[in-house]
Amino acid sequence: MQNMMDTMDIAFPHLGIYLRNVPKTITIGNFSIALYGIVIAIGMLCGIWLASRIAKKTGQNPDTYWDISIWLIIFSIIGARVYYVIFFWDAYKDDPIQIFNLRGGGLAIYGGVIAGVITAIVYCHRKKLRPLVVLDTACFGLILGQIIGRWANFFNREVFGGYTDNLLAMRLPIAMVRERDITPELASHIQAGTNYIQVHPTFLYESLWNLMILCIMLWYRKRKKFDGEMMLLYFGGYGAGRAWIEYIRTDQLYITGTKIPVSMLLAIVMLAASVILDIYGRSRVKKLKAAGVSRIPLWTLTAAPETGNKSEDKKTKEREEDPDDPYAFDTIDDYNKKVGEAPTKEPEESRSSGEGKTNKD
Repeated sequence: MQNMMDTMDIAFPHLGIYLRNVPKTITIGNFSIALYGIVIAIGMLCGIWLASRIAKKTGQNPDTYWDISIWLIIFSIIGARVYYVIFFWDAYKDDPIQIFNLRGGGLAIYGGVIAGVITAIVYCHRKKLRPLVVLDTACFGLILGQIIGRWANFFNREVFGGYTDNLLAMRLPIAMVRERDITPELASHIQAGTNYIQVHPTFLYESLWNLMILCIMLWYRKRKKFDGEMMLLYFGGYGAGRAWIEYIRTDQLYITGTKIPVSMLLAIVMLAASVILDIYGRSRVKKLKAAGVSRIPLWTLTAAPETGNKSEDKKTKEREEDPDDPYAFDTIDDYNKKVGEAPTKEPEESRSSGEGKTNKD
């Protein structure tokens, strides 16, 4: 490998890869289009397609995910920008108008994910869909979008880590990266007579990590124990990877007044919460199976129309009808009564006589 690199080159020296003239934009007529945006758009479209395919395989309407995607894209971009601006306020406080300059970069995936989940829940409430089922499906598209979308950072020469000499080490010309992303530790490894930095390609690490998580999710899809578990698998898996990847990145966002990387902390919290909720969900599945029930009913309960009597309304919260689970509960009172009887298994004769079956009226 040569000591001096051309401005637009990118190299992976230990893999023997030297890419010349890697563009940041493409020009069509009089218009310049950033490859960053093109890659993100491809990731979004592929993610929506995968979610719709999973929906079809699970008996849902695939069009639901194309419809909701419009709102998810809008609010996820807003959320990603707001998150970035909040934790990098020093760059905008003197010129707030730059907050709206998306071409200058500055989107944080966590903000997009948070906004996307909230948007999905609101959409499900308005369309009377089961949020956990929708989130279980949408998370497949989300992680595929991230796998592809991380390559937008490759074209932007951003989201890299400190110095490394490992197999996947990447070299970037100093002139093509942001000055603030070159830490003192990284600068100390710049050799005399060279014009590049050699770094961890953390965008690549995250893309490969997410690909592994997606493969696990596809394998586990038919084995999930309860609605919402695929979402927990995504959050836990992504959190585990993002925690160590964030640790070595040079463009960390910190909690105000500290040197604690906010995304690393959030990743650890997300991982811990996912593990705890999954253990909780599995324990409920085990207890309910002992009571003769095949799923977790409380997570699919929806409120019946209010009668005006608070005590009665509390007792008559009805679940969504589920023809695949005739032994689920119609009311919270039924649920509490049945769980209180566990682990005594429901007698076969009571099932055959129709006891505990869903009220279809």
